[in-house]
Amino acid sequence: MMKFFFMLLFLIPLCFLKNMFWMVQLSLFLMMFMFLNMTMYMGFCNLSYMMGCDMISFGLILLSIWICCLMIMASEKLYKSNFFMIFFLLNIIFLLIMLYLTFSMMNLFMFYLFFEGSLIPTLMLIIGWGYQPERIQAGMYLLFYTLFASLPLLLGIFYIFIDMSCMMMYFLKFNNYNLYILYFSMIMAFLVKMPMYFVHLWLPKAHVEAPVSGSMILAGIMLKLGGYGLLRIFVMMEKISLKLNFIWIIISLIGGLYISLKCFCQVDMKSLIAYSSVAHMGMVIGGIMTLNYWGFLGSYVLMIGHGLCSSGLFCLANMNFERLSSRSLFLNKGMMMFMPSLSLWWFLLLSAAMAAPPTMNLLGEISLINSLISWSWLTMLMLMLISFLSAGYSLYLYSYIQHGKCNLSLYSFSVSLSREYLLLMLHWLPLNMLILKIDYFMLWF
Repeated sequence: MMKFFFMLLFLIPLCFLKNMFWMVQLSLFLMMFMFLNMTMYMGFCNLSYMMGCDMISFGLILLSIWICCLMIMASEKLYKSNFFMIFFLLNIIFLLIMLYLTFSMMNLFMFYLFFEGSLIPTLMLIIGWGYQPERIQAGMYLLFYTLFASLPLLLGIFYIFIDMSCMMMYFLKFNNYNLYILYFSMIMAFLVKMPMYFVHLWLPKAHVEAPVSGSMILAGIMLKLGGYGLLRIFVMMEKISLKLNFIWIIISLIGGLYISLKCFCQVDMKSLIAYSSVAHMGMVIGGIMTLNYWGFLGSYVLMIGHGLCSSGLFCLANMNFERLSSRSLFLNKGMMMFMPSLSLWWFLLLSAAMAAPPTMNLLGEISLINSLISWSWLTMLMLMLISFLSAGYSLYLYSYIQHGKCNLSLYSFSVSLSREYLLLMLHWLPLNMLILKIDYFMLWF
């Protein structure tokens, strides 16, 4: 695991050389394929000092590297205008180092350190390259929501260390804490990061103000940090989780329904996609909280599927924004006449968002529905409504943008570039092709 860390570290000098923007991206692609070909066993493997990798980490590290490559590809505008390009590349590599270390750490305290460290480059992306003047406020929302919930997590980790004299995640499974305060302090930080309904307000704000690369990393990876943390923490708190988890399941499912209804009220494309992320993550929280086999597998698959899918949707929203300088649904109309080929991509990625076959989202949602209904048949009603409404707002977004009478000021912009088609293809292909190797995702537990 250290060799990839050093590879990332040695990419930093490359950023300062002239005309190395695409070279950094190609190096990350190379790293991605080297990491992909690593031998994976089902337990922890590739161990080095304090670092290791099991199936959950493996998939999420791959997703992180992949999304960071695509972030560079989506931000060609910065390269053309030379808008703090070197600092942008440095920021992305620093963010990827933080994410790589977060997912590969076996020590609970080091995991916490890098979990919080990934916040800084994200904040810089939003404040430095965001579009609107409200981006400072959005950055503050992100910072304070996350930090307010994560101080108790730090105290909880210290308590575990005092109690066990060990913080290796692998050994935590031999302990079973039954303490209320520890339970709440350990999981609140992850629920805010997911984000759970009630503590989700930072997410739409951050998405709307962030540049395309910021939105991609927020939707693709940042929301998954919470799910990863929960999967790791519940190993040592089974007793009390069985007593209290129903609270979070109820909040997530009812919140998912409310957010799905709120999606129909949005007039900003990015805002709609961001709110739909909250609804999807609500299902993931529900699945993890049931603590059963289907729930854990389904939440993992849906996290990876959603990461690729919503990241692609933010790219599409940005392509429209670059041409029309607006993300309003009222101005983005009749796009089928101007960019018919992009219309196909909108359809493909929105059908993935509503979990159509053969996407990974479908498999994840089926597993989650399975786990929640086996936990209690009463969840059936909420799940039906969430699934139905998710198809509803996806179709609402598609039909609103593609059809209708077009804006007369649209006669002066270029159609899509081959780079943009490649970018969308690289989101869509893994999302639909990984279904052929789904046994790796479904048998790691």
